[in-house]
Order: sequence, then C-alpha cells, then structure tokens
Amino acid sequence: MSQPQSLSSTTRFFAVRLLPGEDVIAVLRQFIQQNNLKSAFIAGCVGSLTDVVLRFAGREENRYLTGKFEIVSLIGTLDAQGEHLHLAVSDENGLMCGGHMMPGCTVRTTLELVIGELEQVTFSRQPCEHSGYEELVITPRK
Repeated sequence: MSQPQSLSSTTRFFAVRLLPGEDVIAVLRQFIQQNNLKSAFIAGCVGSLTDVVLRFAGREENRYLTGKFEIVSLIGTLDAQGEHLHLAVSDENGLMCGGHMMPGCTVRTTLELVIGELEQVTFSRQPCEHSGYEELVITPRK
C-alpha cells in the first residue's frame, strides 16, 4: 500500500453540463486545463451516451458500442497529466456493461457532472513497478 494522504483538505466543486455530440474525455481534459485543477474527481454524474468506448480489465483492445445508453456510474480521478475513469452504462434493454472509459464516448442528450477538487494535494501519474501502468501519486501542495 502506498502512503495514505489525509483528505481533510478543503474541497471546491464545479457543476458542468455537456451537450449532445461532445466527447466526454476531451471536454473534461479541456475543463481541467482551463480551471488549472490539480486533484479533481467525479463527485456525481447523470446523463446518456450515443458512443461508448471501454477497455475491459486485463485487455489491451477497446470495445466500441453505439446506441442509446444511460450512464449508471462514472467515477474516477483527473489531473493535468490525465485521468483514470471507470464507466458503467445500460442499454435500451437495461443490460449493463462497464470498464475503463476511453476517448470517443459522446453525449446523447445531456451529461450533468459535479466535479470536485481537493485543494491541498496534487495528483500526478507515475510508472508503478507493481502494476506496470502509470498510477496515481498524491503529494501535498506547497
């Protein structure tokens, strides 16, 4: 386990609405840059998607879905270097699918987000010898 960080820092929140056709990750990356967020997280999300791009656990290839999907859950962390987001959606029949959210997910009718930021820590991504991926590193802000 990595060194735990106290999360008793102050938190600020942003409300954002994405419009039909917008790429979720592209908009989130732009939002993070414009607002100079250093340790953001998805606090809440509701909406729908037309295109869904997921990577499943232990797989390298992406899964592409097109149709009418309701977002059941979107959770994760965001910073200036990138994001780690997990998405679960249900189709018109209520069948669910979920995994690591990839670029290319487009809004169908709306996507309403509440984004939080921990103001006394900074998130970054560094290679992890245990997982082989770039993983979250949490450091106190100066």
